[in-house]
Amino acid sequence: MSNVARGRRVKIAGVALATMTVLLATACSSGGGGSTSADGKVSIDFSQWWGSELPDGDLQKIVTSFEAANPNITVNLLTQPYSTLQDQTTTAGVSGTLADVVGLDGAWVNNLVKQGALDNLSTEMTSTSYDASQLSSQVQIKGSTYMIPVVNFVYPLFTNDALLAQAGVTTPPATRDEFLADAKAISAKTSAKGWILPLGTTNPNGVQNDVMSWLWASGGSMMKDGQPDLTNDGVSSAVNYVKSLYDAKVVADGTFTLQEPDKVTQFTNGQVGMMVDSLAHITTIQKANPNLKFSISAIPATDGYTGKRGIPYASWGIGVSDKSAHKAEAWKFVQYLMSKDVNANVSSLAHGFPGNSTATPDFTGSDPLYEQAFKIYQAGYPANEFVGLPTSDQLMRDFDTAFQKTLNGDGSVSDMLSATQASWKKAF
Repeated sequence: MSNVARGRRVKIAGVALATMTVLLATACSSGGGGSTSADGKVSIDFSQWWGSELPDGDLQKIVTSFEAANPNITVNLLTQPYSTLQDQTTTAGVSGTLADVVGLDGAWVNNLVKQGALDNLSTEMTSTSYDASQLSSQVQIKGSTYMIPVVNFVYPLFTNDALLAQAGVTTPPATRDEFLADAKAISAKTSAKGWILPLGTTNPNGVQNDVMSWLWASGGSMMKDGQPDLTNDGVSSAVNYVKSLYDAKVVADGTFTLQEPDKVTQFTNGQVGMMVDSLAHITTIQKANPNLKFSISAIPATDGYTGKRGIPYASWGIGVSDKSAHKAEAWKFVQYLMSKDVNANVSSLAHGFPGNSTATPDFTGSDPLYEQAFKIYQAGYPANEFVGLPTSDQLMRDFDTAFQKTLNGDGSVSDMLSATQASWKKAF
């Protein structure tokens, strides 16, 4: 399962990427599935997994409010678990049977766009004079938008307060040098390791969350003009930094086989002092270990960096079927979901952050950590350049496999990045 999808509740935008996005399939009829009645009223289908993860009935309430404001449009919710919709999306994209409005996962979009399954939302925005500046991010292919993130789930740095205190550290690290020093102190002065780096290849998202996150936190990019650019100084610096942490033996054992759930478990049990993880895991950690006190902060940047920090994210994205007979109505519903107040409500219900940059979620009754995370989110920008890339999981797996060899002493980071870039370019 991709990181984008996992950014839902329990698992886990920024700049408009010259890449692609996500989408959720539907199990309904062809041509978008909607219909027009004799009185001219239009019915559109909305396929998604969100309703199964929001409080019962809350997504329907949002739809009902839209219908009240637009009495000539009816929205039919097609809600299924993510795991079911993932397969259906692929099939529906081929057969032209996507719902009029589709929930999106960035890992699927590349193929869907190639199949001609998704509507060009840039065209819709232009034709309706839509103000795209209010969007915190867009996922694009060759300059055109095919998905808009509705809710974002960010991946900040988690730090164990007690372990940092035992190590003599008073505040979470803000720079790479501080992070390395703190990781060494935790490893030397406590029974825990400073950090955890899950690079298991079954689900290779450790590459984006735990390796490339160091690049994005310092404003860097692994892409240039829509093509891989793994040999630039920023990528080299970030990957060499991660290797330095591994070489310093401040990383938990088992790096080559660990998966994301393993780092959550080890952090929860006090076996590691720091990890990069989804904000969606706050409740999971607190339920598993109510006595654990921890903080969240922005991922450390290079010393001297003063620009905005990219923060890894996953999202609930949305798009419109290119085969829909009711694109105007479908786009109107998308605009409604992205409007300031509605988007703030959806993100609050999902315990995520708004895709509308002018919206603010309601933190009433929520854990203070969510409000702290929102401040981090506002101060930086959501960044995940793997969203929408062709065969993104395989790209990460190729990088992962090569990096493991480098960590084992088989070649330099420079050689590894050059070889991986050559491998990646074949996918483009």
